[in-house]
Amino acid sequence: MIRSFKSTTQARGALAEDRALAHLQRHGLQPVVRNYRCKGGEIDLVMRTPDGTLVFVEVRQRSAAAFGGAAASVTPAKQRRVVVAALHYLATLAQLPPCRFDVVALAPGRLEWLPHAFDLDTAGDLY
Repeated sequence: MIRSFKSTTQARGALAEDRALAHLQRHGLQPVVRNYRCKGGEIDLVMRTPDGTLVFVEVRQRSAAAFGGAAASVTPAKQRRVVVAALHYLATLAQLPPCRFDVVALAPGRLEWLPHAFDLDTAGDLY
């Protein structure tokens, strides 16, 4: 018997990322990296638009709309962790492309894609 060592929460998170990835691909974005991690941050999906823009995507899922739902759960602290990981990722590239930060928020029966959800200025101080 083959067992998965992922927790139920991790499995739900992976399914949410699968849904977000499929949605973004249907809208013309191509996957670059999934689950990029570094010290101080992580990015669920790194995608590329047809014009070459790198899109750093935070995927959030909530089972209810309480407390503002999934999109509201992308706090300034979470934004800072995504930005830290994005800067780390960008440091590995020879040439810096245009970039943006998107959020895909999932709730039962609903997927909301928020392009340009935050930027370096709204993510606050990194230090």
